Amino acid sequence: MSDRTVLVAPERLRGWTERFAARHGEVDTSRRGASVVLRAADGAVATWDETPAPPRFGIVLARRGGYAVGLVDGAELTRSKCGTRYVQGKTKAGGWSQQRYARRRANQADGLIDACAAAVERVLGPAGAVPVFGGGDRPMVPAVLARAAAVTTLQGRWLDVPEPRHAVLVQAVEQARAVTIGLNSLA
Repeated sequence: MSDRTVLVAPERLRGWTERFAARHGEVDTSRRGASVVLRAADGAVATWDETPAPPRFGIVLARRGGYAVGLVDGAELTRSKCGTRYVQGKTKAGGWSQQRYARRRANQADGLIDACAAAVERVLGPAGAVPVFGGGDRPMVPAVLARAAAVTTLQGRWLDVPEPRHAVLVQAVEQARAVTIGLNSLA
């Protein structure tokens, strides 16, 4: 069990392990299935999954109010589409007004999901063979993927992102490609 995690770009992993060894002394490296475990002489332990991010993948970020979809080849964002849609927040009105606003919110959220699903099909293409990393609103992204014909699998790692915009999408590429290293309290 790790106390904290760090994200390291795959191309920097070798340097990170060398710096880990320099900080903590002699390191014993072992493997448990697809996981790599580093145990240092001072008790520090680092663990990560050796399975790399796929060479080509999609990113779908969605929150009430906006979406961002991107196609990544290697480390490069090659295609993207971002958009905004107004989705009204909750209201404290009661009675009929509350029900009317709830229907309006649901219709606006459906419009956002439809727009994002169309962007997924346009950006990721009709082939549907790319794995996808999701981020943002947890129930909204699967709803988008269910309506988009272009997607096959949602990856296990969830991307923690603010409002979906192009700059956030670029940062999400780094987050999706990164190796998640779990560290114990001594590391």
